[in-house]
Amino acid sequence: MHVIIIEDEKPSARRLQRMLKSLNLQTQVMLHSVEEAVNWFQNNQHPDLIFLDIQLSDGLSFEIFEAIEIKSAIIFTTAYDEYALQAFKLNSIDYLLKPIDADDLTYAVNKYKERTPKKQAVTLDFNDIKKLLVNPLDREYKKRFSVKVGQHLKLINIDDIECFYSENKGTYLHTNEGRNYLLDNTLEHLENELEPKTFFRINRKFFININAIKDMVSYTNSRLQIELNSYNEQEVIVARERVKDFKAWLE
Repeated sequence: MHVIIIEDEKPSARRLQRMLKSLNLQTQVMLHSVEEAVNWFQNNQHPDLIFLDIQLSDGLSFEIFEAIEIKSAIIFTTAYDEYALQAFKLNSIDYLLKPIDADDLTYAVNKYKERTPKKQAVTLDFNDIKKLLVNPLDREYKKRFSVKVGQHLKLINIDDIECFYSENKGTYLHTNEGRNYLLDNTLEHLENELEPKTFFRINRKFFININAIKDMVSYTNSRLQIELNSYNEQEVIVARERVKDFKAWLE
């Protein structure tokens, strides 16, 4: 994967480069101004992914797009949130506010990878083809989860679950009775197991049950804060990029 960083603050650029290295992403080029970036794009093959600061030393990075047609995917990195709408009009994957959080960066990179077609042959057997042809309305979703309580296993019906959430590298379910249970699955694994009409992933940490929503309130940066019937251990926030889909899901 060809990755570049455009950032006028060299310490910030080096920090981001180290963070990306920990995610096995090597940055071949670092640029520091609008002029330098325009010259580079005019004379080089465009990268797969750009980490782009918005306020550069000689202007806003949006000026780059006025001079050059760029089809690379972009993850914006900035200390300001007022440019979010303008950023999302471009080919942007995410909008990270400085100082960049490692979890937010990981989420953004994974989002890019999920949106990028994998260049490999795919072999399907007959059972795989049957699964693809199944009407989504006829699909069987998870109806219960088994959780470990001491030396015992407990079955919890899906209708009794308010939400699934991740915390400290663990995945938990929260019941209507206000109990939390550790699961072996990740939230990513749950994507294909939960009935999409009932459960929605509002951000990288939460799936919520539509029947458990008690209240919804406008929150900063065009987000929504959700109040569930009994869960109150963390703020439950619909991510900005998920708000539109969330509203459609509610209807």
